[in-house]
Amino acid sequence: MLKDITIGQYFPGQSFLHRMDPRMKIILTIVYIVLLFMASTLVTIGMSVVFLAVLYRIAKIPGKMVFRGIKPVIPIVIFTALLNMLFIDGEVIWKLGFLSITKEGLWTAFLMAVRIIALIAGTSLLTYTTSPIVLTDAIERLMSPLAKLKFPVHELAMMMTIALRFIPTLIEETDKIMSAQKARGADLESGGLMQRARALIPILIPLFISAFRRADELALAMECRCYRGGEGRTRMKQLKLGGVDIAAALVFCALAAGVILLNLYLPMPF
Repeated sequence: MLKDITIGQYFPGQSFLHRMDPRMKIILTIVYIVLLFMASTLVTIGMSVVFLAVLYRIAKIPGKMVFRGIKPVIPIVIFTALLNMLFIDGEVIWKLGFLSITKEGLWTAFLMAVRIIALIAGTSLLTYTTSPIVLTDAIERLMSPLAKLKFPVHELAMMMTIALRFIPTLIEETDKIMSAQKARGADLESGGLMQRARALIPILIPLFISAFRRADELALAMECRCYRGGEGRTRMKQLKLGGVDIAAALVFCALAAGVILLNLYLPMPF
């Protein structure tokens, strides 16, 4: 399960998604999230999913990588769908005691499940096609107006990116520790909830030690390179909006207009 978590990984490529300005990618990702929750009909939610699938095809991200990223959230999707399916009032199609399934509940459960999956896949596409260094610069540039209010923009952007970058590293470290504990005879999968929780202690302690050691090594490496924060810092690559970014923004505007118009003129399923 740990190996299935792909958030924070970057896949180099030459597609126009890789070449887009990261600031535009962040803004369009936020727009896509808004559109997902605006889409309320089968046609509009289908448009959003198909559009995302086309973007993954253009970026040449393997389909198995997408499924690996979605797999860890499947229990959350199922739990959310069950809650919506069983506890939303409407036209009852099945009833057992205080539990009932309605047509409105089934539709809402389907809609929420698709939204959550598309949300995870859409935000993951941002990290798949953007390197951590470039992502740091984009976050810092977007938050730069807050610097006038003495807000530590550069430090916050650096912390966010380092945390995102170290997710795959910590997952790999956890997997190694679990394999080592199992090789020593540790039982991590049997027993009740409390027994499994106690079995995680031999994993958490070396994981925390490893994380603090890596943080110390990273801080030492940054000091050796004379890192002093964002003040007076220059960049080798300057962020500039190009034709690709404008074209992508126009496509997203067209998608947003289509979702809004179809929501207005197409009736709700229920």
